[in-house]
Amino acid sequence: MFHKEGTQSILLGTVFTAVVFLASDYFIHTEWIQMTIEIVTLLLLITILQFFRNPKRTVEINENHIVAPVDGKVVVIEEVYESEYFKDKRIQVSIFMSPINVHVTRYGLSGIVKFSKYHPGKFLVAWHPKASEENERTTVVIENKTFGAILYRQIAGALARRIVNYAQEGMQVVQGTDAGFIKFGSRVDVFLPLGTPINVVLNQKAIGGKTIIAIKS
Repeated sequence: MFHKEGTQSILLGTVFTAVVFLASDYFIHTEWIQMTIEIVTLLLLITILQFFRNPKRTVEINENHIVAPVDGKVVVIEEVYESEYFKDKRIQVSIFMSPINVHVTRYGLSGIVKFSKYHPGKFLVAWHPKASEENERTTVVIENKTFGAILYRQIAGALARRIVNYAQEGMQVVQGTDAGFIKFGSRVDVFLPLGTPINVVLNQKAIGGKTIIAIKS
């Protein structure tokens, strides 16, 4: 199963692969050169297909849990000052996605979207300390009765050139459902109220919609 955001890229990749195969068969008569070109082109298509994969996941909705919004590795757990929306201290949990991770963004909790904003910006590597403030990004705040307001930020990386965000202010969203997509390497930061019990550790592998990153008892 593939994400709808990959339709154009998959179609172009498939057409390109077909054209390369036909052209190499017609114009190139050295077998090893022809085979090398076809293998490289096929590997490129496979890379595109795996990048846009969208595995079906059953999410157990729980108002007392915040689940990971994306697949990747937990790279930050720290107390920080959130300057855009809350303008106070929060616990930041950041998940870094490599190009081989699933890049679907999912809602970490159910609630109402209170804020949603896109920011154009740079394309620093996603783990750069200033990436969350200077890179292209979107900021979304969801509010629910259990946790209050939770902010998550999609951040473009050095390779990411398009962030897709489906959250609109006033929407009622459901935990684990599709919230958007980031193309080719990126990061998502989650900002939680101080005192929120964190359920992950640094360098832990997170699975979007499955891994519980915070629990409210």
